[in-house]
Amino acid sequence: MKKNRKGYDDDDGRTIAGMNVDGMPWYSGSTGKGDEQNGHNTHEVLRGPYRRAFTWGVLKAALLVMAVFVVGYFLFILFCTKIWFA
Repeated sequence: MKKNRKGYDDDDGRTIAGMNVDGMPWYSGSTGKGDEQNGHNTHEVLRGPYRRAFTWGVLKAALLVMAVFVVGYFLFILFCTKIWFA
């Protein structure tokens, strides 16, 4: 059976704000209005040296964050043993 929806007199069918938002369960990934023509290619796959360069960049960023935390932890332990609990 088809549902009868209540019609509004001032509704002309235009979309004022699109509800297709990243992270929502209904997100389709494209608006269907020529995303490829607008420079939004959502199906690009990295291959060969580009994939290795991307992976190496991500690894360096993760190692940098980890190093900052390790140095901070080391300085905190050094502060505790030499100054605070001395």
